[in-house]
Amino acid sequence: MPETILLDAEERMEKAVEAFRFELSTIRTGRASANVLEKISVDYYGTPTPITQMSSVTIPEARLLVIKPYDKSMLKIIEKAIMASDLGITPANDGQVIRINFPQLTEERRKELAKLVHKYGEEAKVAVRNIRRDANEQHKKLEKNSEISEDDLKGYAEDVQELTDNFTKKIDTIVEAKEQDILHV
Repeated sequence: MPETILLDAEERMEKAVEAFRFELSTIRTGRASANVLEKISVDYYGTPTPITQMSSVTIPEARLLVIKPYDKSMLKIIEKAIMASDLGITPANDGQVIRINFPQLTEERRKELAKLVHKYGEEAKVAVRNIRRDANEQHKKLEKNSEISEDDLKGYAEDVQELTDNFTKKIDTIVEAKEQDILHV
């Protein structure tokens, strides 16, 4: 039972890190990436559908993204959704495809994005610490019910802390890499 609590905590921490990675993938770095479209959904026959599922997205050059919807009637709707998003880019619709040109990021915008990356990193660390707290509480309940000894409780608390430290370091590494990606001109 205590080992299952540890495994569950590790699995949940891994999911928190994956959610954090996904969140970061939607932050643009000055280079074209289809990931920036992941969060943008449009109403496709009554169903909110991500743009990436209803069109082919290609990157013909480093700062250009081309979106070709499978259904041409969706061009205007996709264009409006991109403009309404917080990407800060304007799509160009030529009647066949939508082109998105990614301008060079200004130094000020790069710093804003780096702060955003740190904010997301802190949120991920909070999620990991909440998982640590839950695991420790579950172990304390076991000790209270005399299912494990006080010494075992301390050992499990140390294991949970070690797990937390490892995932916190992983988050810091990801933040550092993304920050370098953003600040690199």
